Amino acid sequence: MPLTNRIMGLVALALAPALVIQAYNEYALRSARSEAVRGEAMRAARSVAADLGQFGRGTRQVLGILAEVPEIRDKDPDTCTSYLKTLLGKVPGAFFFGVADGDGSIVCNTLGTARGAYSLADRGYFQDAMRTGGYAIGEFVTGRITGTPTLQLAQAIPGAGGRPAGIVLASIDLTYLAEHQRRAGLPPDATLTVTDRNGTILVRLPDHAEWVGKRSPPEFWSAVTSNRGKVIDLPGLRGNLRITGIAAATPDDLDSVTVAVGLLPATAFADIDAATQRGVTLIVLGALLAFMAALLAGRTFIRKPVRSLLSAAAAWRTGDLGARSGISGPGEFGQLGEAFDAMAASLQRHEGELRAEISRSHLLQERQTMMLHELNHRVRNTLTTVQSLARQSRRTDATGERLEGRIISLSKTHDLLSRDDWAGASLHTVLENELAPFRDGDHDRFALDGPSIDLPPRYVLALGMTLHELTTNAAKYGALSVETGRVEITWRVTVGESGARRMTMEWRESGGPAVTAAPRRGYGTRLINGGVSHELGGAVHLDFRIEGLTCTIEVPLDAQDRFTSFRNVVSNAPQPAP
Repeated sequence: MPLTNRIMGLVALALAPALVIQAYNEYALRSARSEAVRGEAMRAARSVAADLGQFGRGTRQVLGILAEVPEIRDKDPDTCTSYLKTLLGKVPGAFFFGVADGDGSIVCNTLGTARGAYSLADRGYFQDAMRTGGYAIGEFVTGRITGTPTLQLAQAIPGAGGRPAGIVLASIDLTYLAEHQRRAGLPPDATLTVTDRNGTILVRLPDHAEWVGKRSPPEFWSAVTSNRGKVIDLPGLRGNLRITGIAAATPDDLDSVTVAVGLLPATAFADIDAATQRGVTLIVLGALLAFMAALLAGRTFIRKPVRSLLSAAAAWRTGDLGARSGISGPGEFGQLGEAFDAMAASLQRHEGELRAEISRSHLLQERQTMMLHELNHRVRNTLTTVQSLARQSRRTDATGERLEGRIISLSKTHDLLSRDDWAGASLHTVLENELAPFRDGDHDRFALDGPSIDLPPRYVLALGMTLHELTTNAAKYGALSVETGRVEITWRVTVGESGARRMTMEWRESGGPAVTAAPRRGYGTRLINGGVSHELGGAVHLDFRIEGLTCTIEVPLDAQDRFTSFRNVVSNAPQPAP
């Protein structure tokens, strides 16, 4: 990484605390504001609910008094109508009063309607008041006579025998309630939604005329009714996400009414967003100034002396040890330049000694020659093996197919050894290398079980050829020639009394065609026995059981590798003097 980039990185690292502090302040401010906004939403909802409750209590008191007045109880239409008209304008929000008989037929009202002109028996508030004998709150209705959206409040008139003789009712103008709440004041950009027990909107601010009488969306109504007394993040009637406070249900005179006040997060966090934008802008400007200052200072105080050092180093690399950096002084670069110049002078003095040391490089050439000889030895042995395979195949095989397979197997084994510079390979890797062409992704026909064993190169070559012969024979005549066949390969290591280790590997086939012993030993059998016994000093036992071939191989693991002599020669070769 260029030095200038590192300096920029240091500047960025120095700015990191400012960013962390800004982020923490942002988090702290937003957390505090969130709590404040949620509290404000709940306070506003409770305030509206309390105001509506007070309004309901006042109307209930008026209706309770009317139910005891003789002019109402006597149910004389003319007297009743005249008395009710005197109440208009005296009860806030009430624009209509009426009296109904116990059967629901109208007796009198402030409009002077004839007795029995219509019935209220189907209205819920009438039924509730007659059933309870007390006060009842209705649902949203549109007046039959006035055609005005209204909320009806009713009080039962006491009758003989404890059964109500009828009701006295008041119709509340919902537009009056909306205007009253608008004048009371709500937080900026706040929405107020008041609904009845069925979810019908009674009051909506803003846009009351547009929403009054409409049913709340099911998602909105479900969220409101299940979270009374809580503050939640809820999409409003127009889909805008709002922090919504929902007043708790209380046993009050308007207990069937639900009040929800929603605040816009954008408005609530506007000043914090502005402060954040200013802070980020200042940090970015400060960062740009810091980067520019670091860039200019780096060019003047760092890149220039570094270039002088690099130029001197380039001259030294070409052999000009008389070149000097020319940098000196008490600073770090001055000390570095003086040290480099002193080093060049020292190198110049010892140039002769270095030339003498170079002569010792002939030892390295001798080691290289030995390595080439060893490589030739390995290649020659490989070619000898290939020639033997070819001669035996021409003598016993009908075609060159098995020869080609054996050469390919030998090539794969060589590739496996070449991956680690002929350092050897694990037995499990050798098995996977030979079995890979016969594996089926949907049906694994092999079972491998044994400890991890690292094998020298000659073990890898000999066992690789042996496994190739076994898999080829199984694919043509044994378990791998049918889909139901399986091969189990297990191995174990035992330690004798002398401490020498021996490995026993067992190849067991099953699920294939019936096996019969061959009338004569083929080249494959001879190759298996010869590779294991001659190359590894081991033994092979072939058991041609009718249910499948079983091959048991035993080899010593601590036999001397014939390539070890080369390693010893290399490690014991004289090293050049430092």
